[in-house]
Order: sequence, then structure tokens, then C-alpha cells
Amino acid sequence: MIALTRLNGHPVMLNCDLIESIEETPDTVVTLTSGNRLVVRDSMAQVQQKIVEFKRKIYGPAEGAP
Repeated sequence: MIALTRLNGHPVMLNCDLIESIEETPDTVVTLTSGNRLVVRDSMAQVQQKIVEFKRKIYGPAEGAP
């Protein structure tokens, strides 16, 4: 799960395995596999970084990665 912030300032925890796509239009829109969409304050790069950090915590660093 990753922590994001909705446009109204309320935090939300999101299962990043359910993310289908992320767009900046200019707000960041996260589309889930269910078809639901979330508009968040976090930039697309921030969401990507949170996903990478979460996956590294769960699975560890990639083989050969520094």
C-alpha cells in the first residue's frame, strides 16, 4: 500500500498492484483496474517513486542493483 493525498488534502492508502495507469492532466489521475479513478496532489514521478520504494520493501532490490 502507498500513501497518496487527494486534492482536498485527505490522505488515502492505495493498493499499488491495482494501478492500471497514471496521467498528469495537469492534476495526477490514477486509474485502477476496476475502472475507478483517483485525482491526487502527488505528481506522477512521486507516485512512481512510492511504488518503487514499496516494491523494494516487499521484494528487496533487483539482482545486481546497487
